Amino acid sequence: MILVIGDSCNDIFIYGDIERISPEAPIPVFVPTHTKEHNGMACNVTDNIDGLEKSVSLISNKESIIKKRYVDNRSGQMVLRVDEHDYCKRVDRKVLTDEHLKRYDAIIVSDYCKGFLEEDDIQFICENNDNVFVDTKKKLGSWVDSAKFIKINELEYKKNHEVLSNGFDDKLIVTLGGKGCRYNGKLFSVDEVSIKDVSGAGDTFLAGLVCGYLDTKDIEQAIYFAQKCSTVVVQKHGVVSVTLGELNDG
Repeated sequence: MILVIGDSCNDIFIYGDIERISPEAPIPVFVPTHTKEHNGMACNVTDNIDGLEKSVSLISNKESIIKKRYVDNRSGQMVLRVDEHDYCKRVDRKVLTDEHLKRYDAIIVSDYCKGFLEEDDIQFICENNDNVFVDTKKKLGSWVDSAKFIKINELEYKKNHEVLSNGFDDKLIVTLGGKGCRYNGKLFSVDEVSIKDVSGAGDTFLAGLVCGYLDTKDIEQAIYFAQKCSTVVVQKHGVVSVTLGELNDG
């Protein structure tokens, strides 16, 4: 059983046609044609784990955080993103007991820094389970010393360079977009595919990483599996989750 803890949102993609520039200002006139919605952030991690046919539980915010993306039908390019209610209440620490945390095979901290988790919450989680995978937008510090693995992207790595020079190499997995990812000095490349949308791909990678690790107990094999999962979703529009059936068909 996997536990996901973090902030969630509702991802809304509004697709439309752009055929002219507004006479009132140098901006495109967007005419909506259809809308797609999907669970986002920590909830998207959960959906991906469910798609990979693993048992999963979620602890997340009840408030409705909304990300609206306006996408041009013809080019597939996002022209505007509007975030609504971009903050939530902190997690009730009563649900984060050491007894509760220890009963899971692995815990994923999916922290988008919307207020649900503070540093000491994450530290407590890491100290009370041996397999905690952390994905956080916060600047890293000693509060993640007990994490099993930490997933960040290249930009986040550069922002955390001073902290990371103190000995995080054995637990740090840095995603590099189309170049793959880096772990412990080794580059894990990915096949080149036609990318339609990278929204939510990091959530899929994280879900695949944990599922793969629980199956193999080998982080390198887990990384390859995670990359296979994320490669599937970037070839689709919007925030979507991967399924085990898709991977088997591939």
